[in-house]
Amino acid sequence: MPDWDAAEYVYVQLADDLAARIGRGEFPAGTRLPSEADLATEYGVAKMTVRRALEVLRERGMVRTLHGRGSVVVRA
Repeated sequence: MPDWDAAEYVYVQLADDLAARIGRGEFPAGTRLPSEADLATEYGVAKMTVRRALEVLRERGMVRTLHGRGSVVVRA
């Protein structure tokens, strides 16, 4: 679990951490990310924080979210 910086929104830090993990190949293109609930537990944050982080990753074009199927990495 990262050390959250009080000067930056937690969801942005979470998005940056997930983006770094995608970049390192932990989640290659075409793979599904863990569920929002699993990520919330892993990072010790609320599910809404994870949702906002995934929204940031969608805006960056890194993931696509399919209703009922989760978020899939589209590019590293």
